[in-house]
Amino acid sequence: MTGVVASLGCAITLAACGDTLQDQPIASSLLEQLVVVHQYPVYWLGGSFQGMAVTNVVRDPSGAFTVQYGDCIEGGQSTCVPPLAVVTSPDNSFRPTGEAPTNPLHIRGVTALLSQQGRAIEMSTGAVVVDIYAGRASVALAAAQAIAPINRVGLPGQQLPAPQPDSGFAGLPLASQVPPPTARAGG
Repeated sequence: MTGVVASLGCAITLAACGDTLQDQPIASSLLEQLVVVHQYPVYWLGGSFQGMAVTNVVRDPSGAFTVQYGDCIEGGQSTCVPPLAVVTSPDNSFRPTGEAPTNPLHIRGVTALLSQQGRAIEMSTGAVVVDIYAGRASVALAAAQAIAPINRVGLPGQQLPAPQPDSGFAGLPLASQVPPPTARAGG
């Protein structure tokens, strides 16, 4: 009898937390956010890439979009480190590699900066900066060859637009920093 109870206890435990990092379908409204951005292109790799489905889309207060692919390789809900992430920043003066050592590489007509042993790739294209973060350098490079805008005409592998001069985006206030309009007193 104790064996049955122990087996039942193990089964309940595994059912409760055994698959906490499995792909969960994302709401279509998250992808719609990417499509309706008109000010700048937002890059992605399609609904799936190398067997990894889109698992999350995040827009941060600066206007940057992160499209995550695959199950968390570390963490879980609210602290997920995905095996692949594509970040599009409308601030083309922002360089997230900072002082980290980088290696330049010509990819699709633009100069990309590789860091973290090739697992992070930064590309300035048009008025945006696209950053790719992957668990493996081969996945990051394949993603750099395949990104395409979701809200513009463009194809994977196609030449990317040349970087534009600094857009001045960094000098603009964030939407959350702009006070709402005040009503004028009628008179």
